Amino acid sequence: MRVFHLMAGARVGGAERFFERLLPALGQAGVTQAAAIRRHPERAAHLRAHGIVTTELRFGGPVDLITRWRVPGLVRAFAPDLVLAWMSRAADRMPQGSWVTAARLGGYYKLTHYRRCRHLIGNTEDIARYLRAEGHPADRVHVLPNFADPPGAGMVARSALATSEAAPVLLCLGRLHTNKAFDVALKALADLPEAILWLAGVGPEEAALRALADQLGVAARVRWLGWRDDTGPLLRAATVLLCPSRHEPLGNVVLEAWAAGTPVVAAASAGPASLIQDRVDGCLVPIDDAAALAQACRAVINDPAAAAALSQAGLARFASDFTATAVVAQYVALFQRLCAERT
Repeated sequence: MRVFHLMAGARVGGAERFFERLLPALGQAGVTQAAAIRRHPERAAHLRAHGIVTTELRFGGPVDLITRWRVPGLVRAFAPDLVLAWMSRAADRMPQGSWVTAARLGGYYKLTHYRRCRHLIGNTEDIARYLRAEGHPADRVHVLPNFADPPGAGMVARSALATSEAAPVLLCLGRLHTNKAFDVALKALADLPEAILWLAGVGPEEAALRALADQLGVAARVRWLGWRDDTGPLLRAATVLLCPSRHEPLGNVVLEAWAAGTPVVAAASAGPASLIQDRVDGCLVPIDDAAALAQACRAVINDPAAAAALSQAGLARFASDFTATAVVAQYVALFQRLCAERT
């Protein structure tokens, strides 16, 4: 089976990280692949190291005629069974031919960008419901979850992040964007005077978040970590993973925390609410409710037995549903079924 990927993603982000995990895993499962990606030397090197022929293109706006001209030629030369688009800008450039066309969606995007894709793959059932409600034929809407890699051994040394061993550590991971609601995490921190917040991410809201931390008087208890690739070691060293997002279609960080055995406290946005069984494998609180977020964190911090129960239940969910083995098997089975259309 031959699959060509079109990826027009940003330099960092959850979908981009999953793309970098999925393609090598598909290769190990016997899928022959090639990719055209938005210019990103590190991502290209990563894919090539796993034997995936990779071409970097601009994937710019409407005036980027070179990408629009190059993509069909690359696809025809590879002769795929299936072409999979990642991100709407890639879907806009989906070439037509004897191959099956599909797109993977991790959010609630306008389907006008996906008119050239016969099949749409949502990574949650809620996204699939949205796709059907927007008029895409139900028999061509599919659900495939993400997976998280096992965190491996070891953890970040707290001393390296100016954090004492005794302090409860709240960890936030993600792009510094209003959707992620890290401002709510800072407000919750103000109600948890003993805690330290590790904020790992980059994005347009950094200046505003730093100003808010100063205004709330919590700046001395915030560690600004920038974008990190060592999420497993960070999670192992943290007390609680916070996911306060106002808008979160899935929540890869929840899966990563489960894999690391770290208790999760999340706002009940679409993704976390569909994943987490409240008070069983995580804690859910109302969106934009800093007081409730702080209260849930305090309950986990002050009750080690309850925290351990959450950790064990999260590990069990990860092991049963969200390992690479389980998810890649679903991808391969769907690709085989879709490719059968060619005959």
